[in-house]
Amino acid sequence: MPIAVTDIEKDGFWLLTPDGEYFITFSDYPDFENATVAQIHHFKASFGGIHWPDLDIDIELDALKNPGKYPHIFKR
Repeated sequence: MPIAVTDIEKDGFWLLTPDGEYFITFSDYPDFENATVAQIHHFKASFGGIHWPDLDIDIELDALKNPGKYPHIFKR
């Protein structure tokens, strides 16, 4: 199953992965908040993670599966 953005809401967006569907909040990942729909949909899956080249954002899949292991909020 490929990775896909399934919905974008006012507080974040849903990301479907082979391991499940995750809600990426704009409060945890603020650089997505002002991104365009096209920028959020433009990502590349890599081994163990996802990269948004237009936004220079990377998220490890393990951070989505086990957020307690990654308590820090994304900051530039």
